[in-house]
Amino acid sequence: KSKYNLEETDIALIFNDIKETNSWNISYSIHDLDNLNINNNKVKDSFELKYYPNKFISNYLQIIACHNSALIIYDYLIWEGGYNSMNSFAKKIKKNRSLLIMLLPAVLYVTIFSYIPMTGIIIAFKKYNYQAGILGSKWAGFDNFRYMILSNKLWPLTRNTLLYNIVFISLGLVCEVGFAIILNEITRKKFKKISQTMMFLPHFISWVVVATIVLNIFGDHGVLNNLLSSMGMDSFNIYSKAKEWPIVMVLMRLWKNTGYGCVVYLAAIVGISPEIYEAAKIDGANIWQRIWNITLPCLKPTIITMVLLAIGGIFRGDFGMFYQLVGNNQILLETSDILDTFIYRSMMSTSNLGMTAAAGLYQSVLCFITINLVNYTIKKIDPDYALY
Repeated sequence: KSKYNLEETDIALIFNDIKETNSWNISYSIHDLDNLNINNNKVKDSFELKYYPNKFISNYLQIIACHNSALIIYDYLIWEGGYNSMNSFAKKIKKNRSLLIMLLPAVLYVTIFSYIPMTGIIIAFKKYNYQAGILGSKWAGFDNFRYMILSNKLWPLTRNTLLYNIVFISLGLVCEVGFAIILNEITRKKFKKISQTMMFLPHFISWVVVATIVLNIFGDHGVLNNLLSSMGMDSFNIYSKAKEWPIVMVLMRLWKNTGYGCVVYLAAIVGISPEIYEAAKIDGANIWQRIWNITLPCLKPTIITMVLLAIGGIFRGDFGMFYQLVGNNQILLETSDILDTFIYRSMMSTSNLGMTAAAGLYQSVLCFITINLVNYTIKKIDPDYALY
């Protein structure tokens, strides 16, 4: 909605401005409002422009001119891109062809590897037979889901997956934002680069290598137990202590992913205008006040976006980490078994594709519901921070 004063702006200039701003081809006729009288009052004191989309035939531009209690309405027909909407669509594609070409690989990747495989969801409702194929296999209804429920593993697996991811997201957020702020406050460039490289390095180490390192340090014949034995102390085997194992998983996760995760927040901090910090220094703000009142508020949109993206996979665990660190250790499965490792073991032991597909569909539905609920809540609080 735009308002114009007819004493300052000619109506023809208004239409020309609309044409230049929105690239519309508008057919219109100029009305001489200066000579238009209603109840002996010239209609020239105020001017209100409204745009109303009409999804059936075209679009309308409505001009409302008023003076005191007098009101006159003009309706104008607007054709986008001429007389053919397809012509407008083609022009938009031509105008943004460079951006669309850049987007094409991502669209193809998501379509081929995410959307097309979704047709395999029907395996969760079938008694899959390799010879008959997906379409030829007999329908099993909800028998595959019933097996998960009756096995009494559904709730423990869901609980473990959810709790681990909540801790990973919350502690990971604190560590990533904290280290990003620390790195930003370091003034010595050489020390800053070395620190950032050392933090970033663990991300490139495979979980297979990490599991080997942990085994060689904390295993029965690892470095720690050999050191304890040489000092005449009892050995300590962490692979037989299920209650302590979640702490190990969390520490390994933070050690490996914090350096990589803080890059996003560090980039966001670098994007904050230095003038804001300089003004705060002039006003006498110390480093903690600048972090609390400038850095963190400016990081708020990035934090919310990253958390929302993480919540989208809150019922999906890091299979590589859990499987490589825990493996098939039955002692640790009580506190370290998640849906992903359960699906893998079930597939390897029973070759029941229907049951594993049911477990995967269960994960996907939970993630879908969770991300929509969280996004809906954020949209109600502050729509600017919602993903969609």
